[in-house]
Amino acid sequence: MTSKQLLLSSCVAFTCLISTYAVAGPIENYSSVTSARLENPEPGNWMLYRRTYDGQGFSPLNQINTSNVKDLKPAWTFSTGVIEGHEAPPIVNNGVMFVATPMGQVIALNAKTGEEYWRYKRQLPDDLFQLHPTSRGVGLWEDKLYLATTDDHVVALDAKTGKVVWDTKVQDYKKGQYMTLMPLVVDGKVIVGGSGGEFGVRGYVVAFDANSGKELWRTFTIPGEGEPGHETWSGDDWKSGGGSAWMTGTYDKDTKTVYWGVGNAAPWPGSMHAGDNLYTSSVLALDPDTGKIKTHFQYHQNDSWDWDEVDAPMLIDMQRDGRSFKSLVHPGRDAIFWVLERKPDKINYVAGWPFVKTNVWKGIEAETGRPILDPEHKPVLGKRVEFCPSLWGGKDWPSAAYSQNTKLVYVPANENFCGGFTGEKQPLVPGQLWLGTKPEDIGLTPAPNADHFGELQAWDPVTGKKVWQHDYKTSQLFGAVTATAGDLVLAGGTNDRMFRIFNAKTGELLWEQKTNSGIMAMPMSYEVDGTQYIAVQSGWGVDAQRIQDALAGKVAGFENNVPQGGVIWVFALDKK
Repeated sequence: MTSKQLLLSSCVAFTCLISTYAVAGPIENYSSVTSARLENPEPGNWMLYRRTYDGQGFSPLNQINTSNVKDLKPAWTFSTGVIEGHEAPPIVNNGVMFVATPMGQVIALNAKTGEEYWRYKRQLPDDLFQLHPTSRGVGLWEDKLYLATTDDHVVALDAKTGKVVWDTKVQDYKKGQYMTLMPLVVDGKVIVGGSGGEFGVRGYVVAFDANSGKELWRTFTIPGEGEPGHETWSGDDWKSGGGSAWMTGTYDKDTKTVYWGVGNAAPWPGSMHAGDNLYTSSVLALDPDTGKIKTHFQYHQNDSWDWDEVDAPMLIDMQRDGRSFKSLVHPGRDAIFWVLERKPDKINYVAGWPFVKTNVWKGIEAETGRPILDPEHKPVLGKRVEFCPSLWGGKDWPSAAYSQNTKLVYVPANENFCGGFTGEKQPLVPGQLWLGTKPEDIGLTPAPNADHFGELQAWDPVTGKKVWQHDYKTSQLFGAVTATAGDLVLAGGTNDRMFRIFNAKTGELLWEQKTNSGIMAMPMSYEVDGTQYIAVQSGWGVDAQRIQDALAGKVAGFENNVPQGGVIWVFALDKK
C-alpha cells in the first residue's frame, strides 16, 4: 500500500482532520461571543444564521440605502476553491469573517480586506454520499466555532487558529445520516438536527456541550412507543419515518423556547405510512436545556409530496384583529403562508392563505388550522398523481425575510411549476435512497402558457395582502433573501448569475451585478471601521441545479448551463 493509499484508508476509518494555515494567521484580538451578544448583536455583526435568534434576516445598517445603492461596487472577492452549492451566509464577528463551504471547509478572513487568516478542510470519507453536499454556516460561542459536517460529526474549532478542539460523532453516515445546517448555539449548548429523511432514517434534534462536545440530550422528531404522538403512526412505520430536522432553528430568549422545523415523512406516498405522522412537516417548540417538546404545530398531515417544512418560522411581534400577540410566521413549502401565535405551552393557528397556486388544498379549518385536502392530488401507491406546486413547493428551504421598517415579509417563491410521480413500494436498504418512487419518474412540469416562474413577493402578514411582486421570466427563484434598514431587499437565486437589490417598499429593482455563478446562499450585511458592506457567496448546485436539469428543453430561454465554483463577493459604496 502506498503512503497516499494508507492516508486515505486511515481517513475513511478514523475521519481524518486537516487544517491549513495562511501566512496572516492566527487572528489577534478575537472578540469572545457571549449569550448577551447573541441575544442583542451589535448592528455591524452577523453571528447567527439569520443574524438574530428571531430568524428575521434583517440588518439594522442603513448607510447603503435606496438613494445611494446605485453606487455599490465590488470591494473584494475570494475564491473558495470548491464547486457545488454554496449556501452559507458569511458569519462576521467584529471584523473577522468565517465562511463555510461544501466539502467540509471553513475559511477565516479579514472582513475588511479579504485577506485569509486560516483555513480548515475536513478530509471526508471516500464512500460518503448524500443528496445535499453543502454547508449553511458555522455557529459561534466564546473563542470557538462549530461546524456540522456531511459525514455526520460536529467539530469545534479554535476561532483564532482553526485548530480542532473537539470532534463528536453524531450518527452513522453509512446509514444515510448527514448534516448541512449551521449549528444553533444557545447558552453554551450546540444544537443541531440531522438530515437524511430520504434514506428512511428517524429524524432528531441533539444538543452538545460547547466546551467538551459531550451529548446533553437527543429528541427524536418521530415519537417512539409510549411517547405522545406515537399513536399517529401505524405499526413500525415510525422506525423509518423520516422527519429530518436539517435547518437551523429560531429561539425565543424570553420564554427560553427553541422552534425547529421538521421535514417530510418517509417514504413519500402517504399510503405507505398511514396516520397524521407526528411530528413530520411540523414546527417543534423545544426546551433548550432538556430537549423536551413543549408543544408543536403540524402544517400538513400524512405528507405525501416531499413538502418538508424545515425552514424555521420567524418570530415577529404583531398586531392583528385588534390585539397584540407574539407570532410565528412561515411561508411554507406546502404553498401556505402561515401566521401562528406562540405561547409558552401552545401554538395557535391564526391565519393561512396560499401564496402560490395550489390544487392540493381546498381550504384550512378555521379552528384547528388543518388543511383541507383534495385527495385527487395526493400521491398513492400504483398510480401516477400530479399536483401543484411541484415537489419543491411554493418555497423550499431558502429563507424569507422580515423588515422592521416596512413590516413586510419577503418571500422567494416559485410559481407555475407542477409535478408528480407514481408511488412504488421499495425495500428499505440502509444508506440507499428510499423515496417510494423511482427518481427518474419524478416530474417537474411548467404550467401551460406560463409567463414567469420565480417570484420575489412582499406580503403584509397582518392583513394577508400582497404588496408587490417581482417576476422572473426564465428562472426559478432558489435563494434566501435579506432585508436591511436602508429599505433594501437583497436576493440572488436565479440562473442568470445575478445578485439583485430591490426597494423594500415598492419592489423597484435598484441595482444588479453579474457574478461568477448562480447564488443560492443567504446575503448579509456587516460593518467594519464605519463602512457598511454587503456580502454573499456565489456558487450554484444541489437543488437549484436539479431544477435546471429537469426543465432543460421544456422552457424556452431557460438557461441550464450555469457554471459552478464558489466565490465570496463583498460590496461597498464607491467613494467618489
